[in-house]
Amino acid sequence: MPDILVLYYSRGGSVARLARQIARGIGEVDGMTARLRTVPPVAAVTQQAAPPVPEEGSPYVDRRDLDECAGLVLGSPTRFGNMAAPIKHFIDGLGAEWASGTLVGKPAGVFTSTATQHGGQESTLLSMQIPLLHHGCLIVGIPFTEPLLSTTRTGGSPYGASHVAGGDNDAQLSDEEAALARALGKRVADTVRRLGDR
Repeated sequence: MPDILVLYYSRGGSVARLARQIARGIGEVDGMTARLRTVPPVAAVTQQAAPPVPEEGSPYVDRRDLDECAGLVLGSPTRFGNMAAPIKHFIDGLGAEWASGTLVGKPAGVFTSTATQHGGQESTLLSMQIPLLHHGCLIVGIPFTEPLLSTTRTGGSPYGASHVAGGDNDAQLSDEEAALARALGKRVADTVRRLGDR
């Protein structure tokens, strides 16, 4: 069965919850499975190396995951309207994959979480799409044929799935956010399936 890589960084838990909902959506498409992976944190000064396996949650991504996946869904918390440093650091190290075309032609989507409603969700989603376009990915969003996209008062965007954590950093997703995340996963998986049918 083709794997779709759901690759993310999460510090407060919101992005990880979105990733699990996206994985559920992927699993709703016949013959598709999700492969959940994360990236290690980065810091300007490193006192101690990150353990080779995270203490909890998804395992760290391996470059083999990129080669083996049939599609990719990339997630990050918002940092001043942009992706977080750990995701950017990982992407910046993919020169060999760019040169060899590892991701060319693979459908890809993006997702994020912010503390505030206007905390830069859409600019973060767009910023994550730029390197995916450089890698030759086929960008998949959430169309307005998803009715919740027009009625949500929390997260959700045509550019990708999102969550508003609020000032208390509430990692719990609203029903709309969870449903739109599943819709994104399902849409990426369905795109992979359709391309495989040709």
